Amino acid sequence: MTPEEASQKTRAICALAPIVPVLVVDDAAHAAPLADALVAGGLPALEVTLRTPAALEVIAEMAKVDGGVVGAGTLLTPEDVRAAKEAGAQFGVSPGATDRLLTAAEEADLPLLPGAATATEVMALYERGYDMLKFFPAEAAGGALALKSIGAPIPQVSFCPTGGVSPENARDYLSLPNVICAGGSWVAPKDAVSSGDWARIRSLAGEAAALG
Repeated sequence: MTPEEASQKTRAICALAPIVPVLVVDDAAHAAPLADALVAGGLPALEVTLRTPAALEVIAEMAKVDGGVVGAGTLLTPEDVRAAKEAGAQFGVSPGATDRLLTAAEEADLPLLPGAATATEVMALYERGYDMLKFFPAEAAGGALALKSIGAPIPQVSFCPTGGVSPENARDYLSLPNVICAGGSWVAPKDAVSSGDWARIRSLAGEAAALG
């Protein structure tokens, strides 16, 4: 898969809803009902971060949910890419980008949303062929104002800002012409997941879906 093809696919996934839930799931038993609740609420694109021992099993279970498009987040190494692909991930997300990681994703045919926080990083990825990126860490890197500033000289590149995005500031990002969607963890609070409060998560997902 070429970088251009990868960006075309990640752009289409990002366009499915204004918010991509960023999920840290400790128990694979929660995977299917969590995905069902988020998809039912209007958020079909799901990012499962590889931050827990259960993450790959969670991805495998969520990949079976009708209407969902599950991806693997926090891809750091070529090994992460291969494991995510084998688990059933349909796309990958990384906090940054290295040549080895990009090459691994291209060779594995896993559409990747690579991270960037500066104009130089954005230019390097654009030069390689990527024009759909993750802006991370969004708030710490200057927030919507910084992303607006990057978009002025580099309007060819679109973003999914993640990191500190909340219901209070999401519209600041989503109103920018270079933002397709934003990543947020608030739609699946840890207490709601652990207690199995899927109705609450579906409600939060519905509110997030209405931000677009």
